[in-house]
Amino acid sequence: MDLIGATWRKSTRSGSGGGNCVEVADNLPGIVGVRDSKDLTGPALTFAPSAWRAFVARVAERA
Repeated sequence: MDLIGATWRKSTRSGSGGGNCVEVADNLPGIVGVRDSKDLTGPALTFAPSAWRAFVARVAERA
């Protein structure tokens, strides 16, 4: 999956200490990318936007 042009963002709840954070890129058509914020050149996971929305909704239910 080509993530060239992805605009990555970190959660506003992430601290500045560089802990265990992920970054999400949701500006590409048809995919949402997720990567480790400590390994910017490492692998990234991709999800269909509907799958990502379902994941986020489920996490929010448990927060």
